[in-house]
Amino acid sequence: MTYKKFATDLAKQAGAIIRKNFKHGMQKDWKSNDTPVTVTDTKINSLVIAAVKKRFPTHDVLGEEESSRTNNSKYLWVCDPVDGTIPFSHGIPTCVFSLALVIDGLPMLGVIFDPFMNRLIFAEKGKGAFLNGKKIHVSNHGIKNSVLDWESPSLMTKLVETYKNCLPVKLNSYIYGGMLVAMGELVASMYSWHFAHDCASLKIIIEEAGGKATDLQGNDQRYDGKVKGMLISNGVVHNQLIKIAKTHRSLFFGKTGNGEFQF
Repeated sequence: MTYKKFATDLAKQAGAIIRKNFKHGMQKDWKSNDTPVTVTDTKINSLVIAAVKKRFPTHDVLGEEESSRTNNSKYLWVCDPVDGTIPFSHGIPTCVFSLALVIDGLPMLGVIFDPFMNRLIFAEKGKGAFLNGKKIHVSNHGIKNSVLDWESPSLMTKLVETYKNCLPVKLNSYIYGGMLVAMGELVASMYSWHFAHDCASLKIIIEEAGGKATDLQGNDQRYDGKVKGMLISNGVVHNQLIKIAKTHRSLFFGKTGNGEFQF
């Protein structure tokens, strides 16, 4: 079985669980960072760990809810079982399953699956990015009259002050927003937390779709531990948005209490 088949089969299994468990009045618990967790999150996370242990027993797993890193392997499967648990657990179908194969800190393969719209995005190093088997590419639009997924509460006002003619949204699912960047619908998506599971798949998918993916200072980074936030874009607007993050770098100092990254 190839890595591609393994990852896409797992994504479809996870998507079936997400759809089956989606309902109004969903039971949820709240974690220490004040974000919800559901049975769906933990079930899919456990599914990924079990599948990796069975098929690739020398590999490790980094998951949002649970990890398995006993092998100290350079092969690391980075998983977000439900990216967008806040909307998912409140009856809003904007969430995705995400999985990346990270080798020596760099994503080499990524898959994102939106089970509600049946959108499966896959990318592998040097082979392009695909939506349900058809090649996709980022847009070539500038900031004016374009939509950006801006997941940083502390920088949202600064973005609007700087670019009054842009259209920022906050989807509460960074990978969902990133999926739309890869498809050419959005021009950029910004993430100001430190969790690799929220962005590893996007690194390879965005770059294979012709875009750019860096930390919030414009630098490359590893995706096998904490990250320094992330900005993904179509490349056209990247430097303009990095400038905002650098100019307002002081906003990231101190404790936020919600996991937002501290530079």
